[in-house]
Amino acid sequence: MSRRLSHVDMPTRNAQDEYSRAIWRTSSRCGAYGTCVEVAQLPGGDVGMRDNKDPSGPVLRFTTAQWRDFVASVHSGEFDQ
Repeated sequence: MSRRLSHVDMPTRNAQDEYSRAIWRTSSRCGAYGTCVEVAQLPGGDVGMRDNKDPSGPVLRFTTAQWRDFVASVHSGEFDQ
């Protein structure tokens, strides 16, 4: 990926309010054991991604351009092991 990802955002009170109002969607690739990520469109256009087992935990926050790059990298197999 050519662009750097945003930092992992440990929720502050304001961020936690923002995240609690967001509509989180579970990945369609969610495993049988419930090890999933959730994504949400955040106010201001950013995209949040979090662990579904820890909804009050850290959120990886992407700009729209970073999210497009991340998804394209996943689809191209860049992160396959």
